[in-house]
Amino acid sequence: MEDTAKKFYPLRPIQRWLIDTHFNKAKSTMMNIGGLCKLSPLIDIPRFADAINTVLNTYDIFRCRFVLHPETLEICQTFDGEVMPVIIEEWTDQEFDMIKKYLAEPYDIIGKPLYRVYLFKTPSANYFYLDFYHAVADGTALAIIFLREIDKAFRGNKKKKSVPSYAEYIESHMNIDPEELAEGHAYWQKMLAPFDPEKHLPPTKVHRDAAWTQGNLEYKFQNVSDEYFHETHVKENHFFLGAAMLTLAKVTGSKSSIMSWIHNGRTTMREMRLFGLMLEQFPCAWDFHEDNSVEDFLSKLHGQIQIGMKYRKSLDMVYDNGLEDECVSFIFQKEFYEDFAFNDMNCSIVDLPPNEISAAENALDIEINSEVMGDYTVFLDYDSSLYSEAEMKNFAETMDKIILAMKNPKTLTSEILSDNF
Repeated sequence: MEDTAKKFYPLRPIQRWLIDTHFNKAKSTMMNIGGLCKLSPLIDIPRFADAINTVLNTYDIFRCRFVLHPETLEICQTFDGEVMPVIIEEWTDQEFDMIKKYLAEPYDIIGKPLYRVYLFKTPSANYFYLDFYHAVADGTALAIIFLREIDKAFRGNKKKKSVPSYAEYIESHMNIDPEELAEGHAYWQKMLAPFDPEKHLPPTKVHRDAAWTQGNLEYKFQNVSDEYFHETHVKENHFFLGAAMLTLAKVTGSKSSIMSWIHNGRTTMREMRLFGLMLEQFPCAWDFHEDNSVEDFLSKLHGQIQIGMKYRKSLDMVYDNGLEDECVSFIFQKEFYEDFAFNDMNCSIVDLPPNEISAAENALDIEINSEVMGDYTVFLDYDSSLYSEAEMKNFAETMDKIILAMKNPKTLTSEILSDNF
């Protein structure tokens, strides 16, 4: 007889970390990925709705629901939720203004759909709205996979291709070899054991018991463009991660860095097509007392990253024990175009959800954006109860100066961290 009992899946470590962060630390329970898009007037709206519904019914992530396990009362997930069809909603422009205010509000996540997708038709324009709770989807899933699959369905692409299942991906991680798990736990524990806020966070003159307050600073790097990476074939991600680690070591004067590196988590071709949350937050550490050329440093850093990938299934201990909660975090990402197309008909993003209201309460987050015109901008999200805007500007300018020095692969890390630099 077929077992029809409801199947409960545990949260992946990164999912649990996000949910715990939002419920216990953040200013809001909403941390969504998405936006409001104005559609080309040439787009056939009924056909577009059909394309969206095709995609929603193809990927099991849209049936995902967060529920309380009936025995443990822990938050877990199921994949048997109903997929509600997207319909075309017609509103006046005045009514639509009210709807936009509603869409900016937090929404329930327990036992409810973890995404919202709407098609709006108004007298002035047609709109496509979508957002996903961050614990089930990331920016890569949205910007690349979801929009790409809608475009394929809209074009009438009938080619059959097996779609990776997020539930199966989670299940594959439920039974990990104990020895492999323990080996990874030991690796991360050893890496993070030396972490000390006094040594591995930018120095502050403010007492650390002050209430967390978010600040942010945007700074465009003057000393590098994408031409450098085209000419040298140096990996952008590793280069900027290395620059961030050197900058942290420079401003702290500790000659070492311990921080977190956020990766999109997709490491195989199948995972590249997997819709869901694939981000991982990898600890990384470097002792600059051992001198290296920039070239050797980046090569060895790449080796450390590869080892980290090997042990990513053991990150549960890092998240569970909050081993990197105070660490500076780093992420490199490509800028999302303001315009994109469905069947070669342009659409434009006109609004993005206010994700900043649900940011984690970190001392410092470093985000490097690769811009469309080939420039790079750093966004520093920081605790303004600890740091002033002037201190953060100094951090960004120091990083820009270090980037210039790093463009010469023979520059020694000791030169960059010397008092005469």
